[in-house]
Formats: sequence, structure tokens, C-alpha cells
Amino acid sequence: MAYPGSTASRLSESAGGTLPLLAYLALAMLLMVADQRGGFASQARQQASVLAEPVWWLAASPVRLAEGAGELLSSRTVLQSENQRLTRELQVSASRLHRLVAVAEENQRLRELLGGTRGYRLSAQLVGIIDIDLDPSRQRIVLDAGSDEGVVVGQAMIDAGGVLGQVIEVTPRRATALLLTDPDHAIPVQVTRSGLRTIAFGTGRTDRLRLPNIPQSADIRVGDRLVTSGIGGRFPAGFPVGVVESLHPDDTRLFVVAEARPAARLDRGLEVLLVSNTVDETQAGPYVPPPEPAPAAEAAPGAVVPPDAAPASAGSPAAAAGAQATPPAQPPAGAPRP
Repeated sequence: MAYPGSTASRLSESAGGTLPLLAYLALAMLLMVADQRGGFASQARQQASVLAEPVWWLAASPVRLAEGAGELLSSRTVLQSENQRLTRELQVSASRLHRLVAVAEENQRLRELLGGTRGYRLSAQLVGIIDIDLDPSRQRIVLDAGSDEGVVVGQAMIDAGGVLGQVIEVTPRRATALLLTDPDHAIPVQVTRSGLRTIAFGTGRTDRLRLPNIPQSADIRVGDRLVTSGIGGRFPAGFPVGVVESLHPDDTRLFVVAEARPAARLDRGLEVLLVSNTVDETQAGPYVPPPEPAPAAEAAPGAVVPPDAAPASAGSPAAAAGAQATPPAQPPAGAPRP
């Protein structure tokens, strides 16, 4: 029997503490051999890492939230500044585009205006419209050019569509033009299909012309195009005037009245062309200088010339005698003899 504090009791206590250690060592060696042979430890580690992944994700969540918030704030600031910059650039580009569109439209309108005189020997002058007569009984416009710019009364006025009217009043800086559809306006026209000539009168409406007193046997149809005939010399021939839209007999049932739609754009546009006929250059020959006067005959030495003696004129007897004494000039080679 062992007493407390004796040697046997101390040996038993040390042996009791060593046995668990030996058991742990044996278990560790067994696990090491099993891991070496079968790889059970790596599989266990993989399973443990799968089970611990949610814990790691939760542990890293605050850091990810802080980084995401910082990126969100910085991205929002960058996007706002970039949005403002793109908005300003868009506004500038839009203003430039609008200006280019306006310039392109004006260029096209001017090309159409200048293209209206092709095929004719005309002098054309581009002028602007600065005022419109608001009186419903009169259809007149005021132009920004006058006699100082060469505008004269009677000049025809056209646009890209056709004839607009004619100039009726001129001041040094302004001119007044009467539109084609004014009740006091008339213009000689011709049907392009049949060659029929008649006169178109204004009706006071911007969309209507009236052609009265057409014989019933005349060759005119709905849809025929009307152009200026050139009769009278005020309107150059060949410019569009309108298109026939309706035909009906007059009150006497002896003639036909035609209604036409003007070809010109009477209620729009800011520029017009003033045209007039010019001299055909093919009819003008080369410049011929005036003939030089014949030199006066020199007096013989010692001859006394009276002080009141005047040079002989071309029709005087002395001039005739001198002409007879002078031999005639030979005509150039190739010229017809008289």
C-alpha cells in the first residue's frame, strides 16, 4: 500500500501523464502514415476550407464594403464631371450643326436661284427682301437695292421656282416690286406643250392666276406648264410661270377661262434675282478704232499764207482737189474690190 508522498505514488503519477502523450504520438504517427499512403489529410483540409469559406467571406465583408463605397463615390464624381464635359461639347456641336444646316440650306437656295438663269443670256442681280406690303388688296415687296446698285423700273424678278413679278418703283437705295399675283399685274405667257400664247392676270391670291378669253378651240389642258413668252421684252422668255389646274367656260360661254398655280414660291424665301436681257456677245464684232484725220498739206517754201486763211474742210473744193491729187490706196489682199 502506497502512502501519499512516497516514491511509488510519484511513479504512478508520472506514468499516468506519460501514457496519454504516448497515445497522442502513436495517433500522430498513424495519421502521418495514412496521409502519406492515402492522402486523407489533404482531402480533409479541402473539406475544411470549403466549410470555412463563408467565415472568411464574412470576415472580409467590411473591407470589401469600404472599397466598394470608395470606388462608387469616385466613379460617381468622375461620371458627373465627364457628363458635364460631354453635355457642353454636345451643346457646342449642336450649335455648330445648326449653323452648318442653315448655311447648307442658304447655299442650296442660292444655287437654285443662280441655276434659274442657265441657258439664257441674262444679267442677274441677287437682292434681298426687307419688307412686305401688308395691304390685302396689294401684293408688293420692298428690296434692299436701288438705282445705286443698277436696279431699274421694269426688271423681272424671279426665284428658284419661276417668275415672281417686276420692279415698279426705284429709289437710290430701295426698290418696290409688284408680285405676279397682284390684281394689277399681267404677264404674257405661253403653253409649253402646244405653243399657245395668252396673258395671265393676278387674282389677289398667292396660289392662283387667271387666264381669261381663251378660245374654245385652243389647245390647252389641265397640267400644262406656262412659261414667259418674251412678248413685250420686259420678261425674258422661257421662265416658268405656273401650271394649269382647271378649265371652265366664262359667263358668255364663248371663251374658256383657265386657273393656274404659280410656279414661284411667293410666300417664302428671303432673296430674289433681278434679271434682264443682255446684248448677245456673238452679235458684237471686234472693236474698230475711228479713222485718223488726214494730215494737213505743208506749204511750199517761200509761199505766203494769209493770216485769215483757214484749213480746208473735208467738203471744200480744196479738199476735193487734194483728194483727187492723192492716189487711191490699194485694198488689202483678199478684200473684195468695189
